Amino acid sequence: MNRQTKDKKKEKKEFELIKKTAEAHGTLSEELAEEKAKKSEEITKELIEKIESSEREELKEVEENKDLEENEEIEEGIEIKKTDLAGWEPKTKLGREVRSGKIRDIDEILDSNRKILEEQIVDSLINVKVEMANIGQAKGKFGGGKRRIWRQTQKKTKEGNVPVFSAMAIVGDENGHVGIGIGKAKETLPARDKAIRKAKLNIIKVVRGCSSFDCECSDLHSVPFKVEGKCGSVRVILIPAPKGAGLVAADELKKILRLAGIKDVYTKTFGQRRTTFNLIGACFDALKKTNKKLK
Repeated sequence: MNRQTKDKKKEKKEFELIKKTAEAHGTLSEELAEEKAKKSEEITKELIEKIESSEREELKEVEENKDLEENEEIEEGIEIKKTDLAGWEPKTKLGREVRSGKIRDIDEILDSNRKILEEQIVDSLINVKVEMANIGQAKGKFGGGKRRIWRQTQKKTKEGNVPVFSAMAIVGDENGHVGIGIGKAKETLPARDKAIRKAKLNIIKVVRGCSSFDCECSDLHSVPFKVEGKCGSVRVILIPAPKGAGLVAADELKKILRLAGIKDVYTKTFGQRRTTFNLIGACFDALKKTNKKLK
């Protein structure tokens, strides 16, 4: 009798443990499983309805994401920056002329050497595309961090280290207009916005042509002649190239050349080329000279 009672107690304990595990893990008991097996058709219908409803929700999310991608208009890392011009109230004479429709071409402003003091002037006259230059480096072991668009510096004060972020923006329409700007702020996004604004205010006209000795086309795909630019210790020489040669340049120089509308060019660089600020600045100086020498 003692053995039988012990066995019954063990069975009860095991049954209680199984119940607890079933409740903890959300598994079904034997009784419920038998009941659900009898109602198998109803359960399958419920499952099919749940799957169909989830698929509908997924399709809606995909359609919404597609709409967002179309509105943002991003192509090959170049972002098309669109500003709200509806609430723009011009503060300068030039801005009022552009707003009224008296000036409809940005070349009228650049050829007359008039100073642009409002970024909305550029936004309303050309289709502005923005690309950020990789001027900084993320932290990594043994100095092997990834290149990034933010450059972080620190100032030692009594209160502690004060970080400052710098960013460099390149702006253009891929049709003979380009500008560069540098922005600094205590946070990353304000620095980027400052850089984009300054780049729009520093926009210049770039004269293009086809002057390579082994190319006889009439397309404006290269620089019109050999030109040299300088910034700091860096010198950049732009040499005309035939159609199909592409941009034979460093990755950071390709950004400014592409946004300027140049498709084929040879480049030669001298000096401390790792300083991206000066490298892009020298290329910008060379592109500016294409316009000055023809005057």
